[in-house]
Amino acid sequence: MTRRRRILLAVTGLSPQILTETLYALAVVRQPAWIPDEIHLVTSREGAERARLALLDPAQGQFHAFRRDYPAAREIRFGVDNIHLIRGADGQPLSDIRTPPDNADAADTINALVRRLTADPDSELHVSIAGGRKTMGFYLGYCLSLAARPQDQLSHVLVSEPFESLPDFYYPPATPRLLHTRDGRPIHTADARVMLAEIPFVRLRALLPAAALAPELSFSDAVAATQAHIEQAHLHIDLERQQIQCGRTTLVLAPQLLAWYAWLARRRRQNLPPVRHTDADPGEFLALYARLISVDAVAWEKTAALLTDGIPKEFFEQKCAKTNNQIKKALGLYAGPYLISRQGRYPLSRHGLTLDAECIAGE
Repeated sequence: MTRRRRILLAVTGLSPQILTETLYALAVVRQPAWIPDEIHLVTSREGAERARLALLDPAQGQFHAFRRDYPAAREIRFGVDNIHLIRGADGQPLSDIRTPPDNADAADTINALVRRLTADPDSELHVSIAGGRKTMGFYLGYCLSLAARPQDQLSHVLVSEPFESLPDFYYPPATPRLLHTRDGRPIHTADARVMLAEIPFVRLRALLPAAALAPELSFSDAVAATQAHIEQAHLHIDLERQQIQCGRTTLVLAPQLLAWYAWLARRRRQNLPPVRHTDADPGEFLALYARLISVDAVAWEKTAALLTDGIPKEFFEQKCAKTNNQIKKALGLYAGPYLISRQGRYPLSRHGLTLDAECIAGE
């Protein structure tokens, strides 16, 4: 069996050490070792520059030093192309993550990358939330929860004092050496302890519709779509106010479409099967339509005349399509449970709501 492609993904800010510390914990401390095939980093413009110089400099870069110290890591792929910049609405890299719009941009960048990296079923992702600003770590963990497969993991690296946040400490080198604390006290890397705290989390991917996993979806829209999907849908038909309530959203439909939808909702609430234009009783729909515009209205008379001999196929399919379009326009990714569904194979397919009957109220 072919081994899955291993990917380490981390967020960093002004301390690129987080990456080599996590790599050390995975490749040296952990048993059995988990050595990534490639590394991806999400950071700001300043963080990217620090990572490029401190980690990837050909002569002094600590990532290259790590690979020399620990030969098992020599094949890991990590270069400037694997450093993903957080960009603002204008497309320019952000120098820091400070304002609410900055945080929204960071969330969207992280969300898109996590979904792209988890799209390949033959990959496994290890995500570190140790670096960057606190919101960046939160977003990374949350995005992983939405998109993770069973093989994906989440962790935080822990480094013993006084090595934590020490500018010159990147990992315990194979040959221990002497360092100095900020106040000049000598310390030895042989005394450093690097530990990996693996974090249990809920994997929601299997519960979500494909639309909620689209890479181009913003973080806030992905969260909203997920919330809508896991909440129990509830539909309330209010003919008096000429509107329907889909969960938390109120939708106003034209009288004819409202009557059409109310008719199909009534059938579903009564546990009647989906209907086809050839066996539909136009009287049920017309009675509801009359309550909305009265039987004296010219529009009702024209519709009643059209349906004298039953509901024409074109009329039937047009009403279903137009109603669905209005629901999709109003609800977007929330629309799924409320749509009129085509069931069965064409040309004998039938239409109806699939929402549970007990979730439908009003008329």
